[in-house]
Amino acid sequence: MKKVSLLVVAGIVLLSCQEKKKNMNNQENFQPPVAEKIPKELTIHGDTRIDNYYWMNNREDPKVLSWLTAENAYLDSVMAPEKDLRTKLFEEMKGRIKETDMSVPYLKNGYYYYSRFEKGKEYPIYCRKKGSLEADEEIILNVNDLAVGHTYCAVTGLSVSPDTKLLAYGIDTVSRRRYTIHIKNLETGEVFTDAITETTGGSCWANDNKTFFYSRKDTVTLRADRIMKHVLGNNADKEVYHEKDETFSLSLQKTKSGKYIIIHSGSTLSSESRVLDASKPDGAFAVFQPRTKDMLYDIDHKDDKFYIITNWNALNFRLMETPLDKTGRDHWKEVIPHRSDVLLSGLDVFKEFMVLEERKNGLTQIRVINDKTHQEKYLSFAEPAYDAYLGNNPEMDSKELRYHYTSMITPNSVYDYNMETGKQELKRQQEVLGGYDPKNYTTERLMATATDGTKVPVSIVYKKDFHKNGKAPLLLYGYGSYGNSIDAGFSSNRISLLDRGFAFAIAHVRGGQEMGRQWYEDGKMFKKKNTFTDFIDCADFLVKQNYTNPGQLYAMGGSAGGLLMGAVVNMRPELFHGVVAAVPFVDVVTTMLDESIPLTTGEFDEWGNPKNKDAYEYMKSYSPYDNVTAKDYPNMLVTTGLHDSQVQYWEPAKWVAKLRELKTDKNMLLLHTNMEAGHGGASGRFEALKEVALEYAFFLKLAK
Repeated sequence: MKKVSLLVVAGIVLLSCQEKKKNMNNQENFQPPVAEKIPKELTIHGDTRIDNYYWMNNREDPKVLSWLTAENAYLDSVMAPEKDLRTKLFEEMKGRIKETDMSVPYLKNGYYYYSRFEKGKEYPIYCRKKGSLEADEEIILNVNDLAVGHTYCAVTGLSVSPDTKLLAYGIDTVSRRRYTIHIKNLETGEVFTDAITETTGGSCWANDNKTFFYSRKDTVTLRADRIMKHVLGNNADKEVYHEKDETFSLSLQKTKSGKYIIIHSGSTLSSESRVLDASKPDGAFAVFQPRTKDMLYDIDHKDDKFYIITNWNALNFRLMETPLDKTGRDHWKEVIPHRSDVLLSGLDVFKEFMVLEERKNGLTQIRVINDKTHQEKYLSFAEPAYDAYLGNNPEMDSKELRYHYTSMITPNSVYDYNMETGKQELKRQQEVLGGYDPKNYTTERLMATATDGTKVPVSIVYKKDFHKNGKAPLLLYGYGSYGNSIDAGFSSNRISLLDRGFAFAIAHVRGGQEMGRQWYEDGKMFKKKNTFTDFIDCADFLVKQNYTNPGQLYAMGGSAGGLLMGAVVNMRPELFHGVVAAVPFVDVVTTMLDESIPLTTGEFDEWGNPKNKDAYEYMKSYSPYDNVTAKDYPNMLVTTGLHDSQVQYWEPAKWVAKLRELKTDKNMLLLHTNMEAGHGGASGRFEALKEVALEYAFFLKLAK
């Protein structure tokens, strides 16, 4: 316990030294915490790895908590000269937010639903109006009230019963994404005693208005592995389906028509759906199409058909239809064929129209098809880099399509598009306070050439007085996993960097789906290193094109993007002056060998299963934690959350400890642990800005 006490004392001493001599490398005035080394042998396939910091894998251990507290104190000391800057950045970013604001209402089942914020409040207020926007407002849930007494509060899965009288919602006050579902009577305001723990937070009501289905999580792995049925007033919930395959997780949805409830069993590369008539909650869910290796499909319902988006014999997916009573794929009929240059990514059905979300040449498209005339139209988007996606369209019998549009210079915009007349109306554009004018900024879409000749898109934004002379600071962001595409959207926070001379760029590296499904296939499993080399090649490209230089080049990524950061600083540390790795997945081998950790079993098709020797060796060759060596590393800020359910806090903590032990430079290495939050950081809209302010202050400190 003496070592624990010394760490705590060291933290107090560090905090008391904040007013010492200030300089750019203020960390030279302070000694960072030194983690105790307790070697642990990890052996598999005849190979032994020594993990000196395995002891950190226990969030209940006082020694671990003291270490994290001491690291936070060290960060505060090193960043003390930037205290005023952090405050200024926070106030700047907060000042761009319209504090009293409201979303665009949407009509569903006779009510207009919307959310709004009040000045000074951290959380949304969910409301509705019956029949008309001029009707009296009804507050259905005020999250600010639920958050009282909690340092963290996340609400999800708001679901109103078909008769509009009841609301089910999930709440998490720890940040482990273990939600408790509550039911509220919207007529009386009473919250029922029914409280259902260990759920994903979402639910689907049956059409009897007293039964709903929900997903329950395993208490250890946090995998959604059971679908339960709850009847109001009856605490004896019935298990409807148990997913025994540990590589699959469960989710629920109700078809837009409201006639069917769907259980979706999904893994990385395969899926299976079960369907139930929503008017028969005591009936049995029927398998729609049995799971098949490497076959994905999603379904929706319209009239006398089910529609299916699937990759069955279609790498970039295609659209199929089938009769209600013949759901097996032998009965599927093709509606939209596979295209080698277009990824089919989404579908919305209306009484007279069908709307598709697609990707071509790395950009999103919205395609509207008239079911009667078979005429079709693509919505037009003029900017070189942008993001467009479907909004909330719950009413089948509507000719209005709601969609969202944004770019790196255009604030988030909500449009209603009349699918019959082609007329569209801007319903709302995010109001950016403080005099923001998009005309003062420029966005571009560039193509970098990867080492193997592949063209990799890069989206970039900068202020118009930015000079391409190789001297300016540039922040390059990347992700590149799970087929998640990082599109060129707007951030009002980012203005604080752009107005200080930074350019901001996104490297659309392989592992996402920006350029189609093959883009994902070429960035996972035994091709995972393409993600890392693509990012490095994009960085080299930006340097060669005189956007920046290695002394002013910065990088950032979070979660699996944090893995990207860890890999590139091992591979090319001299290329970057500073790096932020947020909630980084860096101890790849050890985590993927531990099937008790959330997400592990469901991701074998993403990273591989290290119980197989070939997968183990490939993972080990790039795992950031396993490849830290004695050399110079760039300045680094690493962030995590104590309650993180996606990437356990000990991965970044161990990584920082190992970097401290081996790195040969005197650059900054900082670890910030949010002791009250998890993977997504702080839950409040303003509290979250404090974390952004820290990251930006770190970059600006280096760019002086």
